[in-house]
Amino acid sequence: MSRSLRKFVLTAHITFAVSWLGTVAGFLAFAIVGLTNQEAQIVRSAYLAMDLITRFVILPLSFAPPITGPILSLGTPWGLFRHYWIIAKLIITVLSTVILLIHLQPIYYLSSAALEGTLSNADRGLQIQMVVASAAALIALLVANFLAVYKPKGMTPYGWRKQYEERTLSQPSTEVGK
Repeated sequence: MSRSLRKFVLTAHITFAVSWLGTVAGFLAFAIVGLTNQEAQIVRSAYLAMDLITRFVILPLSFAPPITGPILSLGTPWGLFRHYWIIAKLIITVLSTVILLIHLQPIYYLSSAALEGTLSNADRGLQIQMVVASAAALIALLVANFLAVYKPKGMTPYGWRKQYEERTLSQPSTEVGK
């Protein structure tokens, strides 16, 4: 991968990942307002905003890092399966996207109930679930960012093997006639 292409993919990856994290933080704020506020209009607005931010911002952003991350890792010396932190980051990202897809239905339900004015105490469990799920998502995305910045040590067996092969190929031969 050329240097300029690598920088472009890196910029895209960072932008998508940090934007995803920020919109999840905004979603969490709306979920807390929806759960704790007593004014019906504010609660309704919070759940309508949660639906919109999920559909048009969080969902599209959640598909970008699982694509840009592996592309970026394959174009750098880090590699995709050479270090445990990259594998952990990929798993966190993919699981976060899958869990988001699972939570689309409850988000849509709360938004519809808010729009129709049928939100009730029976929906309290879903309201709490939105706060817990978005807080967990925020923590997961913060962990993924932490891993990307600190890059904890620890190579996979594949990484050790590839490193050994690269060292062996780069050393000059000491045999006579070569």
